[in-house]
Amino acid sequence: MDQVIEVEGLRKSFGRREVLHGICFGVGRGEVFGVIGPNGAGKTTTMRCLLDIIRPSSGTIRILGEDPGVAGTRLRRRIGYLPGELFLEQRITGRRLLAHYAAISGAVRPGRADELAERFNLDLDRHTRKLSKGNKQKLGLVQAFMHDPEVLILDEPTSGLDPLIQQEFRSLLNEAQHNG
Repeated sequence: MDQVIEVEGLRKSFGRREVLHGICFGVGRGEVFGVIGPNGAGKTTTMRCLLDIIRPSSGTIRILGEDPGVAGTRLRRRIGYLPGELFLEQRITGRRLLAHYAAISGAVRPGRADELAERFNLDLDRHTRKLSKGNKQKLGLVQAFMHDPEVLILDEPTSGLDPLIQQEFRSLLNEAQHNG
């Protein structure tokens, strides 16, 4: 199976406290890979290292055959990311915020954001400051999926979503998996 994520000996320390202890794993194309563990176990730290948001203390990371620390923006445009704690600009509509993200993440198929918003029953013309936690999470999911990335890295993607929307999320994830 073609590996899209390869992690070997990943370590991360904050001062004297080591939070990642030589993690090794691989994720194949079309594979859904979950990371579970208690709070503080290093799940989010691992994801942030994968995206070069923070630098590992040691170890090797390859995403789509590239080192995230070297490939930079070119690689990040091929990845859809939803952080565990989503912070949104408050004085903007969801539609304008998605347009801003599209300018950063690369081409988005016309109508794709609206299609995803409809699936999640999300009004893109509401200001983000007026959105509930669940609707903010939906906006984050639309942002992560809208440019049809090759790799998705989703930190607690169903947090705040009601059961019906969680089911729609799983359908969307299955479609992404089927498409490789």
